[in-house]
Amino acid sequence: MSWVLAPAKLNLALVVGPVQENGKHELVTVFQRIALADRIELEPAPALRVDGFATDTIVRLALEALAREAGVEPAWRVSIEKSVPVAAGLAGGSSDAATALRLANETLAEPLSPFRLAELARTLGADVPFFLAEGPQLGTRDGSELRSLQLPQDYTVLLLLPAGVTKSSTAEVYRAFDRRGGERGFSERRAALLAALEDVHQPSDLALFPPNDLVASPLSIRLVELGAFRAGVSGAGSAVYGLFERRAQAEAVAEEMSRSGEIWITEPAW
Repeated sequence: MSWVLAPAKLNLALVVGPVQENGKHELVTVFQRIALADRIELEPAPALRVDGFATDTIVRLALEALAREAGVEPAWRVSIEKSVPVAAGLAGGSSDAATALRLANETLAEPLSPFRLAELARTLGADVPFFLAEGPQLGTRDGSELRSLQLPQDYTVLLLLPAGVTKSSTAEVYRAFDRRGGERGFSERRAALLAALEDVHQPSDLALFPPNDLVASPLSIRLVELGAFRAGVSGAGSAVYGLFERRAQAEAVAEEMSRSGEIWITEPAW
């Protein structure tokens, strides 16, 4: 079977509010796929087996959940070839899980409907349903309630994984947000993001989005100084992105920032 791409995502905006009754923070976020991707291969097998990424848990959990929902044995072999940095705010694991779910579902005699598959994805993580949808999405509630967005796609992405940075766990990032009272002003920031979405007509309009509520980086400030029309941290970090109107700009900045960490030049993906 051929390899299938499992793309990473950026949070082009992330506005975070108070904890909801379900124990998760309310948030509003703009999800955008990028072309940086893992590669997934799946085929029927005598038993469930996941190769290529020894620390995987979410793909295995996703396929076990699918098997229970479909009333079948989890009998697939999956191979994962990682390119997306792990624990960097790019949701590589969620993308792998969603891709494996979709491929495994297609092998079933009675595949789950798109709705049931999306509902199953919600149980695996807030980012997973996004990777079963098409195009940019507005995520609300905990990020798993999705609405399709029409956003410009004609720009270049510089992605930087800072050197020497030890990423805090996502749970600790949220605890730090709570300790500083980060939820204050959520309604205003949410309204500002929704208003900005109405005014996005060209790539540079993405600069209208409010900054990431959870985490910031001085590297994003430097990327703007060097010509990015928007820069920030994706998700809970630690990956930093800069958006550029032309690829040549991004390549020149990549050379300038080469000592700051590992860098990829990529582009939006649908």
